[in-house]
Amino acid sequence: MNAKKPPVPVPLLMLIGIVAISFSSIFIKWSSAPASVQGMYRLLFTSLLMLPFARPYSGAAFALRRKDWVLLGFSGMMLALHFLLWMGSLKFTSVASSTMIMALEPVFIMIGCYVLYKEKSTLSAITGLGIAIFGTVFIGWGDIGLSPDNVKGDLLSIGGTAAVAVHMMVGQRLVSRMPSYLYSLIVFISASIVFAVYNVLAGIPFFDYPPKEWGIFVLLAVVPTVFGHILFNWLMQYVSATTVSMNILGEPVGASILAFLLLGEKLNGLQWTGGLLVMAGLAVYLYAGRKKTLGIEDSLPSAS
Repeated sequence: MNAKKPPVPVPLLMLIGIVAISFSSIFIKWSSAPASVQGMYRLLFTSLLMLPFARPYSGAAFALRRKDWVLLGFSGMMLALHFLLWMGSLKFTSVASSTMIMALEPVFIMIGCYVLYKEKSTLSAITGLGIAIFGTVFIGWGDIGLSPDNVKGDLLSIGGTAAVAVHMMVGQRLVSRMPSYLYSLIVFISASIVFAVYNVLAGIPFFDYPPKEWGIFVLLAVVPTVFGHILFNWLMQYVSATTVSMNILGEPVGASILAFLLLGEKLNGLQWTGGLLVMAGLAVYLYAGRKKTLGIEDSLPSAS
């Protein structure tokens, strides 16, 4: 972390980032295009924005081994699966429920790294994990009282969270051997290709969408990605990873407020209880001191 100060105050930049990533769910809700098309163009347009700045990393790209390219492709496939499931979840459940479940990403990573790498966490972190999972049960319980579709959306969001956790764990290994910018660019392009193949096989059209949809595709690439996750990555040179990682608690709150104002979505008592438990559990977990497993957030954009 660099001791110098950014040209704009850190709290203001963090607020901008939280608002930006909170709009991701809203844009997805506004779109009537299939989730696979939204995901494909979001990643494709983000890649196009990144390409002009990729030249300094060309040498590192040529130095990659065959095994690295295989892992990059697998990471891209997991990222595409994440977007497919999470974006799809928003067609069935509320923004609040979906984003609160998505906030469990660090918990999934902690579990995965324990299973795969035997990395252990502190008792405080495990306690936070338990509280967050208990809160997720409350969210699902509240959604059961609404409709079966809401529960389906919750399950899709859980699947999307698991997929992005795998994506991040693979990335943890890769960014130790290559620049994070290059990793992100290649994975975004790989995921775009996965989506393209999926859309071809599913018979989903690529171009038959009104101007409104194309505008949303661009907004998804620019607002939550550039002014959200890439901004957070840039902030890592000025503040600690733990400080930036706490923004994961801001997205469900911001998205829920925006969903209430722009979509008229409301939560019942059980959903509010579950959401508060998830946020409290994550706060305990993150403040307990995250293991190096989650250090990948220092260099990789989040997926939501």
